[in-house]
Amino acid sequence: MEIPLFLLNAVLHSGGSLSLRVFEARYMDMVKDCLRTQTSFGVCLLEQGAEILTPAVPSREKIVPQRVGTLATIADWDMPQLGILNIVVHGGARFRILDHHEMKNGLVRATVELLPEPPVTPIPGDYARLIPMLRALLEGLEEVKPPAPHRFYDAAWVADRWAELLPLPLATHQQLLELDDGVARLDAIYRFLERS
Repeated sequence: MEIPLFLLNAVLHSGGSLSLRVFEARYMDMVKDCLRTQTSFGVCLLEQGAEILTPAVPSREKIVPQRVGTLATIADWDMPQLGILNIVVHGGARFRILDHHEMKNGLVRATVELLPEPPVTPIPGDYARLIPMLRALLEGLEEVKPPAPHRFYDAAWVADRWAELLPLPLATHQQLLELDDGVARLDAIYRFLERS
């Protein structure tokens, strides 16, 4: 499948939510099209290039997305002022980029393959103590909360929610996103918390 990409200095995890402020013409057009056709777009961490385009300069750095990203569905939007669109997206399936190209307006489109989601895996014994803390943190969130259903019994889902809450380096977010094993994701989170 071919999808447009929203390239950010952020990672959207499956089952999570992300608030985005849209003001560039390339993304404004993309969001309008996705709303009209009720389709998804991809969210990818930038490997190289700037998040915001400056006026066309021939020597502009090439835009290179990370190879794995997440499908995003627009859950809510509003336009507080002309030319600025606030959207909330929900993270869906992960994908791998097979090929990508930059269009004249700066929007990057990619041919992607969807990655299988990790099977639902119970929380291993030692990690069970992370669940009450996560419940309390999510209940106390005043900002965007992850969409239902909340799967506190699933290692991958719990790990992804912790990843959204912790001040992890972007490279670590990307590594977690690329891990196919939910318990391995949770183990990485547990080790980070122990060190902190």
